[in-house]
Amino acid sequence: MTTLLWIIAMILVLGALAYLRVSLLTATIAAAVVMTAGWTLDVVGPISWIIFLVVALPLNISAFRQNVISRPLMKVYRGIMPEMSSTEKEAIEAGTTWWEADLFAGNPNWKKLHNYPVARLSADEQAFLDGPVEEVCRMVNQHQVSHQLADLPADVWQYLKDNGFFAMIIKKKYGGLEYSAYAQSRVLQKLAGLSSELASTVGVPNSLGPGELLQHYGTPEQQNHYLPRLAKGLEVPCFALTSPEAGSDAGSIPDFGIVCKGQWEGEEVLGMKLTWNKRYITLAPVATVLGLAFKLRDPEHLLGDKEELGITCALIPTDMEGVETGRRHFPLNCMFQNGPTHGNEVFVPLSFIIGGPKMAGQGWRMLVECLSVGRGITLPSNSAGGVKTAALATGAYARIRRQFKLPIGKLEGIEEPMARIGGNAYLMDAVTTLTTTGIDLGEKPSVISAIVKYHLTDRMQKCVIDAMDIHGGKGVCLGPNNYLGRGYQAAPIAITVEGANILTRSMIIYGQGAIRCHPYVIAEMESAFDTESGQGLANFDAAIFGHIGFATSNFIRSFWLGLTSSRFSNAPYSDKTKRYYQQMNRFSANLALLSDLAMATLGGNLKRKERISARLGDLLSQLYLASATLKRYEDEGRQTDDLPLVQWAVEDALYKLQASLDDLLDNFPMGLGGALRVVMFPFGRPLKRPSDVLDHKVAKIMQTPCESRDRLGKGQFWTNSEHNAVGIQEQTLLDIIASEPLHDKVCKASGKRLPFMWLDKVAAEGKALGVLSDDEVNLLERAEIGRMKSINVDDFDPAELRPEVVSTSSQERAA
Repeated sequence: MTTLLWIIAMILVLGALAYLRVSLLTATIAAAVVMTAGWTLDVVGPISWIIFLVVALPLNISAFRQNVISRPLMKVYRGIMPEMSSTEKEAIEAGTTWWEADLFAGNPNWKKLHNYPVARLSADEQAFLDGPVEEVCRMVNQHQVSHQLADLPADVWQYLKDNGFFAMIIKKKYGGLEYSAYAQSRVLQKLAGLSSELASTVGVPNSLGPGELLQHYGTPEQQNHYLPRLAKGLEVPCFALTSPEAGSDAGSIPDFGIVCKGQWEGEEVLGMKLTWNKRYITLAPVATVLGLAFKLRDPEHLLGDKEELGITCALIPTDMEGVETGRRHFPLNCMFQNGPTHGNEVFVPLSFIIGGPKMAGQGWRMLVECLSVGRGITLPSNSAGGVKTAALATGAYARIRRQFKLPIGKLEGIEEPMARIGGNAYLMDAVTTLTTTGIDLGEKPSVISAIVKYHLTDRMQKCVIDAMDIHGGKGVCLGPNNYLGRGYQAAPIAITVEGANILTRSMIIYGQGAIRCHPYVIAEMESAFDTESGQGLANFDAAIFGHIGFATSNFIRSFWLGLTSSRFSNAPYSDKTKRYYQQMNRFSANLALLSDLAMATLGGNLKRKERISARLGDLLSQLYLASATLKRYEDEGRQTDDLPLVQWAVEDALYKLQASLDDLLDNFPMGLGGALRVVMFPFGRPLKRPSDVLDHKVAKIMQTPCESRDRLGKGQFWTNSEHNAVGIQEQTLLDIIASEPLHDKVCKASGKRLPFMWLDKVAAEGKALGVLSDDEVNLLERAEIGRMKSINVDDFDPAELRPEVVSTSSQERAA
């Protein structure tokens, strides 16, 4: 019995040490103490001590461990993990890791998350949102843009230029606004809620493009020439990366430049002949300066020994001879400026390279680093803004529109998709806020940017479909009164650009995340192939044994947290959010363990097992989305009225995580899934999707004017102006709610149960009965006008549906 108790004690001590992630030396000392206790109890004999010392001493003597254990392991490692290519290495090294690394490590520090600063707008940024952004939203008639002009009106283009909309990222010393990433996100959200064309036109110059690249890498001459002109709107930029033969695989672009001598402004200079064929380039049809990515070659060795210099970025004025701006693309009837650009042996000086000749061949790193910032702001913000507006607009419509003598929002079949829209609106705003907070702290989060680009555009598309289902014919029939149809058409565009979502999920998120976020993998890879520094073996030894301890810890953590349903793990709060933190502790440990096992069993083949990689990426992604939601709840003062939104968002994210984890275990390499399921889900899957009761609470918030609803749609364009159908409908929602007791009063006075329609007739009857004041009559009459405007759809003379062919070109309107 004593021996059994001692064995249990040793297992518990070692398990606790692994759970707490103590050092090898500390674990050895603790094990020695337990061995000594066993010796005292006459349980441990000399043979046990000899075995212990034979194992413990070599592990703690670094020179012995390195040569006897680590050196053979390093040879095996080199065979399993092929050396990274230069482009892979540049992609991995570009950018930074941030909160996602904590989630990946199996033991999230929730205090660290909540200590990140609360995102705030400066006075200037708030004034810009309340002034120029509000005004340009008033100016835009979306039906006119998408059906009549096929472009933003000329006065809108000029207003954007005059008021610095293209200069949000440009520093003040060059005449720009120099706004925070958070402010840029709020601007784009507000614009996107009204018009995808408007948001895209503003978003692209402030994302990956000449402005961003010039500020980070441009020569002083380039910066002083271009940045003030970009800030004033004298130059319209675009950036050309995508080719017909290379879309998501941007590293394989066929466009090229040849270093050579040529004539420039009457003199012979060293330059390059550029040949390119690009497509899908936003703003290309109206751009005056073209950012161009191409592969630079130096066959005559005019710059050095290398012939293939690699991807390079240059700035090309579009009015140069040989630069051909193609006609416009027509992306799903969305009228933002987008089209091809071509050039054949266009000669330019080497000074046109962004950063000058010294940056020749450095374009891939430039693109990856800058893309991680722009991709984390533009499309996620556009998606969040669209869903926030759709959430409140759908809530208002569901409260105004009646069927079966009830507002349709009270029907359970409608509550289900409404909850998805509302919960996602809360989550998506939270995610953009946390992501831009990281960017404003100086991070270049390449993994996070891939997560938010994929998941927010995906959720946006699904939410727009839900909104269309609720609106029915109101969403289908296009016209000035339809605030959903164009967004529905535009949704697939966001899915395909800046890294198609299928590729982003299956390759990029985890492909970068597994290496960037893991605390030991990069060190292992670098040291394993380090043949020059003399420190390769020592560094590999430290990394591999750290990795072994890390994996052991995550196995113990996964087992214990699964066995106890994580109820004893740390959580920063003891309220209704406590279980969410604890469940995320559990799934974080699962992710870390499964990552190590996947890498160990598949090695370098993991990147080709895209469905395994995608599901591992799902775990990391959903943890990030859920943690951003909890961070928002904290930052906004833990408003208990918002709890239904928080609960729905987190429960949905964690349920999706659990589903991906379940699929992963079903398909895990080498048949390990069954054993791992026992460790992770000893009592079955613990989580359920958000309940019907929770759906009802979220749907009710969306339909009821209140502070929670205001926070859900905060910052969007709700002004009751001529062309803003959602703003008009918001006023109608207030009028309808105020009309309901008046309707009841007239019904009671008349002794009849009047239908809640033809409110102008109800008003007339109430006035005749003497139970309504003139103000109340006016309210009912106004409510009826708004009700019918909300319900009705637009109709047209057949001739109106043929767009006019205007003589003024898009380029002239934008000039």
